[in-house]
Amino acid sequence: MQKLVHGIHHFQAKIFRPQRERFEKLADGQRPLAVFVTCSDSRVNPNLITQTDPGDLFVIRNAGNIIPPHHPNPGGEEATIEFAVTELKIRDIIVCGHTRCGAVTGLLHSDRLGAMPAVRSWLSHAEGTRRIIREKYEHLSEGALVNAAVQENVLVQLENLRTHPAVADLLAKGTLKLHGWVYKIETGEVFAFAPKTGQFQPITEHCQPAASATPLATPALCAGHGA
Repeated sequence: MQKLVHGIHHFQAKIFRPQRERFEKLADGQRPLAVFVTCSDSRVNPNLITQTDPGDLFVIRNAGNIIPPHHPNPGGEEATIEFAVTELKIRDIIVCGHTRCGAVTGLLHSDRLGAMPAVRSWLSHAEGTRRIIREKYEHLSEGALVNAAVQENVLVQLENLRTHPAVADLLAKGTLKLHGWVYKIETGEVFAFAPKTGQFQPITEHCQPAASATPLATPALCAGHGA
């Protein structure tokens, strides 16, 4: 805890004071550039990865970067998405998974979650991911299997997003874009799903795969980069 307390004092003295005007403007409202759905994993820092400032990203975090499909009794994720696209008028939604994901590993080995019934129940929202892995990737080694599941899970969550009325309406109007990303912790690379190739490709300063405006196909593993 001492590190956190020290960090607060450093923020107030070295970060906030020189940028007081920016924070005062933020106090009057927010205009985020994108919704960023990612995992709760402490190794994933959306603002650090994207080098964005406070107010730039509207972040949703949970175990496994999961967005449950639309339900008559919507939960927190759907309510947050609805607010983001309806009230804040955000027009880009990113679902960002990451390598070495414990939630995805747990999804593939649900028999190990006996002591965590709440986790097991939550991961049931990604059952589509597990089904795809069983059908298409069981021949892979454990590490490759988890990597494949991380990628597939991103796409499954994008498809779940399409079932949300607020999202579906804007997609039909062509005013909303969905993006599937994977952050590779061990190299710092970020890969984006390219619908035209069916692969996750590295994002570079001069090359970003186009956002998806149509239903996504199952991805091919990006063998050249091992996302």
